[in-house]
Parts: sequence; structure tokens; C-alpha cells
Amino acid sequence: QVQLVESGGGLVQPGGSLRLSCAASGSIFSVNAMGWYRQAPGKQRELVATITSGSATNYADSVKGRFTISRDNAKNTVYLQMNSLKPEDTAVYYCNADIVVTTGTGWVLGNADYWGQGTPVTVSS
Repeated sequence: QVQLVESGGGLVQPGGSLRLSCAASGSIFSVNAMGWYRQAPGKQRELVATITSGSATNYADSVKGRFTISRDNAKNTVYLQMNSLKPEDTAVYYCNADIVVTTGTGWVLGNADYWGQGTPVTVSS
């Protein structure tokens, strides 16, 4: 079994900062790309940022220059540093990871897409 657990969301004033974390745990052989998505009320889920296992990054135009995605491969953890937050950044933020799963005895079963439970971010004065 694999779990993604997010933390770090909350309420922040416009212009403020938050740092989200997402840790993957369980029967993990390796973690490929990881990323953050968000879903605002009444809207579809959208990509925020992704990072490959080699740390190549990709950002939505709306967050470029304000958000930074990073990862700690030793901890199977991805981070999202969010600066200069705007009210339109308000959403539930979801962590995503492409994970290669193993059995308890070391057999590799293949890779699959996993999602966290989401952490809410509210930007408001």
C-alpha cells in the first residue's frame, strides 16, 4: 500500500507565504514524477507544478515566479513553496506522484498514479 500525506495548508493574507509538504510512504520501490494540483470551488482540478526524479520542473503560467516546487528523494517528499499569494490561489491543493510499487519481498509490481487527500489553502484578508 502507498499513501501520500499532505500538510501545510491554511489561511494566509494576500501577499503572504505558505509551504506545502507531501510525503509518500508504503511499499515504494522508487518515485518518478511528483506534482501539485489544485481545485478551486466550482472549477476543475488544474496543474500547479511538477518535478521529475531528476528535478526538472514545470509550472502553470499563473504561478511562475511565485511558487517553487522541490523534492527530497531520500524522504520521498515533495514541497511547494508559495510566495506572493493571491486570493485566486485559494483552492484545495493535491499532491500527485507516479510511484513504482514493490512487494514486501522486493518484487517490483509496476508503477501507478497516487493522490493525496488534499490540503486547503485560503488566501483572504
